[in-house]
Amino acid sequence: MKTTVTTSVGGKQITIETGRLAKQADGSVLVSCGNNMVLVTAVSSKKASELDFFPLTVEYIEKFYATGKIPGGYFKREAKPTNDAVLTARLIDRPIRPSFPEGYRYETQIVGTVLSADGSFPLEILASLGASAALHVSDIPFNGPTCAIQVGRVDGQFIANPTPQQMEKSDMDLIVAGTRNGLLMVEGETKFISEADVLAALKFGHQSMMPLLNAQDELREKTGSTAKRAFTPPAIDADFKTAAENFLRPKIAEALSIRIKQDRYAAANEAAAQAEKALLSTVTDKDLLKQRKKELSAIVDDLKYQEARSMILDRAVRIDGRDVKTVRPIANEVGLLPRAHGSGLFTRGETQVLGTVTLGTGDDEQMIDALTGLQKRKFMLHYNFPPYSVGEVGRMGGTGRREIGHGNLAERALKSVLPDFEKFPYTIRIVSEVLESNGSSSMGTVCAGTTALLDAGVPLKANVAGIAMGLIKEGNRVAVLSDILGDEDALGDMDFKVAGTSQGITALQMDIKIDSVSFEVMETALAQAKEGRAHILNEMEKVIKTPRGQISEFAPRIETIKIKPDKIREVIGSGGKVIRGITEATGVKIEIEDDGTIHVASADPEATKKAIAMINDIIAEAEVGKVYKGKIVKIAEFGAFVEILPGTQGLLHISEISNERVRAVTDVLKEGEVIDVKVLEVDRSGRVKLSRKALLSQ
Repeated sequence: MKTTVTTSVGGKQITIETGRLAKQADGSVLVSCGNNMVLVTAVSSKKASELDFFPLTVEYIEKFYATGKIPGGYFKREAKPTNDAVLTARLIDRPIRPSFPEGYRYETQIVGTVLSADGSFPLEILASLGASAALHVSDIPFNGPTCAIQVGRVDGQFIANPTPQQMEKSDMDLIVAGTRNGLLMVEGETKFISEADVLAALKFGHQSMMPLLNAQDELREKTGSTAKRAFTPPAIDADFKTAAENFLRPKIAEALSIRIKQDRYAAANEAAAQAEKALLSTVTDKDLLKQRKKELSAIVDDLKYQEARSMILDRAVRIDGRDVKTVRPIANEVGLLPRAHGSGLFTRGETQVLGTVTLGTGDDEQMIDALTGLQKRKFMLHYNFPPYSVGEVGRMGGTGRREIGHGNLAERALKSVLPDFEKFPYTIRIVSEVLESNGSSSMGTVCAGTTALLDAGVPLKANVAGIAMGLIKEGNRVAVLSDILGDEDALGDMDFKVAGTSQGITALQMDIKIDSVSFEVMETALAQAKEGRAHILNEMEKVIKTPRGQISEFAPRIETIKIKPDKIREVIGSGGKVIRGITEATGVKIEIEDDGTIHVASADPEATKKAIAMINDIIAEAEVGKVYKGKIVKIAEFGAFVEILPGTQGLLHISEISNERVRAVTDVLKEGEVIDVKVLEVDRSGRVKLSRKALLSQ
């Protein structure tokens, strides 16, 4: 039976419907706002998987029929998800994942499908709401509801789920997700906003969620969905658990005191091997042995979790010996790669990132066939995380969701400090190669990207650094950690990345693994992040602080000139003949904009000068009183037509040929002859009157 609830956020009406579409799914809802509709389904297997983690997958599918379009490309059907679709799937995943019961190991899939879109409302907000609502009305164990809100700010006023027009004027773009108790996720970018303003935006976003959370509870009540699927977390035999913990605890504590990551891992693995030999050597039943090995692995992970957190809360000492605020040692290098247009190597502890910059022309812009139409991107950041960066063997294939997400965060952090295109008309590509990783390679990418941009001579508005913050919370005991390790991310309760300049924040991302954190804790984390960011930025600027005076000799030089828009046709020529001739003669790249802006690019300055001179010759206009060397292109009874500029002819009347009377033009002149003439007049229609006689009498 169809059931519907309606609520309003930011003056926009949102409807959640269930019971009409996709009824064989465990949970299915249609979420709509105006002409925007997203169908979201949730299905969870009835059989537990053998995996030792929660196998949750989230798919977000954009259908081009939703906007009345046929997909581009040869096959004319939707292909693999775009980067934006992958990022939306991650936004859906991150707040719901910690809302499942601890130990839930049943394969679960969320599918969000865009059915209708007009670009007036953020679809990711509808999809996130739909994922929670589908789980909430189903019998799948889920500690919801959750939802997300987009927060913008125009003229100092916060706006919930702003329109695209409002976002053009906004100084922030934040996606905030959470429950009634607090926030679970933050993702977004700002234009040099202070920590206090960010905190105020997060509080506004959390308050704006309440109508959506209430609507989900109302929908669940209306459908009569009350009972959740029975689920009991797998239990470990008490005697075996006690024996294993007694054997392992001192060894794990000793392993965690080792500061080098690989040595620490080796010691923990050796402890696990010793426990297996000591405790399982007498077990002969194959099934029981398999079960005990699985349980032993879980006990090792639990002890790591307990011991690492205890070190921090009880003794204020972290795994690598630091206190909660100290940032790991930092090293920077620039100019490592001779042919790249800019390069920077950033090392912080056991995290090392090589950033490279390539400068291109308009031909290098990325073209994206999106639901909202064709998009062009002049700035790209690509993040690569090879398995060797963590000392592992792994498959080297296409770009994974994690790489897309981390790259997007770093791209957001750097985007706001790039120069205006009018002042620096280049397409910019940054590539981040993570060479070592032990915590926050995405923030390392921000730092390496900044130094590489400076090395490339890009005139940044300010320099950017990033830091990852962590949290350990046990009851009322709380420790906020600066510059977290990979283990502290895995064993902690929060991963909060903050990037920015000395003036303010440019990007942030937060994921909470517990029910929520208070705004007081977030305020502490933001303040501590500001201190750490300033320290990192200072270390970076010891190596390079300002852009190099010139771009690389291997980068294209782009010169920009401006012509009258009505002259564009002359520069292009019939069928592109003229502009093609210029590029063939000089080897340059030429881009012409509708307003008459022309960008001429070449690595050879002389070729650029030659091309600009050819363009100026084409667009030049006859000046009264100026003398030109012209070619006679046609002779008539009344005079001769002389081409004084490319595409510009003037009439040399028979009376202006000579001081003496001329009976026939052909008596004095012939076609193809080059003569000097003076411009006497240019009338309103652009017709040019020439004289040769005026020069002869001088």
